[in-house]
Amino acid sequence: MKIFIIPKKKIGIGCFIILLIIITTFFYFDFKNKETLAIELSTNSIISEEFKNKMKNLTKEEEKVAYLTFDDGPTISTTPKVLEILKEEDVKATFFVIGKYVEKHPEIVKQAYEEGHYIANHGYNHNNSMLYKTEESFINEIKKTDEAIGKAIGIENYCSHVFRFPNGYMSPQNKAKKKKARDLLSDMNYTYIDWNCLNNDSVKRYSNSQLLNNLKNSAKNKNTLVVLMHDTKDVNDSSKVLKESIEYLKLQGYSFRNFYDLIFEN
Repeated sequence: MKIFIIPKKKIGIGCFIILLIIITTFFYFDFKNKETLAIELSTNSIISEEFKNKMKNLTKEEEKVAYLTFDDGPTISTTPKVLEILKEEDVKATFFVIGKYVEKHPEIVKQAYEEGHYIANHGYNHNNSMLYKTEESFINEIKKTDEAIGKAIGIENYCSHVFRFPNGYMSPQNKAKKKKARDLLSDMNYTYIDWNCLNNDSVKRYSNSQLLNNLKNSAKNKNTLVVLMHDTKDVNDSSKVLKESIEYLKLQGYSFRNFYDLIFEN
């Protein structure tokens, strides 16, 4: 039997290399899967044309993926409940936040961010007359909201790069002004997105079962879904049917992603 003697120096070097590989692997997956995801989202980061095109054509994809999006928060009454359910179901969502509410409840935004959810821009006031008053007012609303988000989550010069028009770009309201605003967004290294699935929680009062049925009907015969809900209870409280909505979509074969996934693809 041959006995191989390895010098202690080589053993030390080998152990160091193995340890380095383990540490590097750990931090790579830790970065990709949780708190620091938004670290790259700043005024200094540039989103690619591929990302913009992906967002533009997202609902045309054939893969069965659901992107849950929540508008008009954060609110004390509903957003924490939504976050709790998303955590239980292991689903990452996107929150289109209103700047003035971010300033009121920064701790909720920070929690959402630290739990891996995408924090996107929905304007500062959700008031169309103020938003579209001038080009400067539109730009300022975007910037003020990003500043509020950045302060809440501790990211200097934060830029979400993703905007949702109040009432949606597809809405006929302020159509001409939205077209100009779309060009302004492009200049600011932004893109925008609407939705193709909703439960109508902001339309009128519905029972919980009606909200769930609205979602089912809206999702019918569609592959990739961008689902609109609200983390408020101004009209309805979607947190009361969120768990059942997620369970239904899972049964229909949908997986869940948020917009971070699209950034990492490019």
